[in-house]
Formats: sequence, C-alpha cells, structure tokens
Amino acid sequence: MTDYSIPRPVSGDVVDLILDDHRLFETLLREMRDSTADRAGARAAFADVLVAHGEAEEQEVYPRLRRRTEDVGEHEVEHGEEEHAEINEALLALLECVGTDTQKFDDAVERMNEVLQHHLTEEELTILNPAREDVSDDDRAQLGQKFLAARSEQLDQGCGSVENVQRLVDEARKEGLLGEDEETSEG
Repeated sequence: MTDYSIPRPVSGDVVDLILDDHRLFETLLREMRDSTADRAGARAAFADVLVAHGEAEEQEVYPRLRRRTEDVGEHEVEHGEEEHAEINEALLALLECVGTDTQKFDDAVERMNEVLQHHLTEEELTILNPAREDVSDDDRAQLGQKFLAARSEQLDQGCGSVENVQRLVDEARKEGLLGEDEETSEG
C-alpha cells in the first residue's frame, strides 16, 4: 500500500472530524512501524495531516470551544497547545531521519507514538467530551466547516515540510511552550 491520500471532507461534526483524523494518525503510525510498507510515503502524509490538523485546531476549534463550553477552559487550551508543540518537536525528529530503515527512524516513530497517544487520549477526554455534551449540533457542524477550511488551507501550503515544522518548533520555543534546547520533552 503506497497510496496515502489524505481525506478532505468539506463538512461534518467537528468532534467526528477530529476523531477521524486521530484514527488516520494511528493508521499512518502503524504503516511507519511496518518495515514492508512505504514508510517514506506514510511519513510524508502523516506530517502533512498532523500539522494541518493541529494548526486548524488551534486557529478554529480551541478558541471557540473555550467560549462555548465551561468545561473547556484556558488551562485545557494551553495544555493542548503545549502538547501540539511537543508533537511538532517529535515530528521534526522523525522528518530529519535520512532513511526509514534505521534504528534512528524506529526510535523517532516510537517517540512520536508516545507523545501523540498521550495527547489524543487527553484531548478526547477533556476537550472533545465537553464539546459533545455542551455544544449544539449546529455549532459543531459550523465549527467542523471552519476546522476543515483551515485544515485544507494548511494542506495546500505543504504544511508538513521540514522547513515549516522547524518554524513551528522555533515559534513554540520563543513562546515558552518548549524548552530552549530540548531534543525531547517530558509530559
């Protein structure tokens, strides 16, 4: 399997859309762990959808959910942004691996999986559950359209490039979301 096309829906409930991306991340990670798969193709698709997803959440979803539900507060949003920064840092290490048949690549995939699974679990519990309970179907559909538009814009710009991910990591360091010279983050 070497066709790693990224789905581009145009509408839907924002919670369902985010969860669909979470399952896609898991599929692409599984492909990157498979030594017989097109690991480079899976890595490229993973980088694009991961960055597009995170940037769209921060631009469109987190700020609106913070205003629409009392269970998604500033702490949850800030924590989500910190975890996105850690994910981008782990992604940069993955993208900087020259080959996909090395121990360094396998280690980078393992680190990415640890950081990402932690974030997905927390986000599904502390952000998506309150959104399901407190935000109306219509608002979640409108938010889904905004999320998808921002996600598509990111994908169109090649957001998963090493250069863009490096820029995001550098910005996160300047904003204090990551340690200045950390190669890996704990949390």
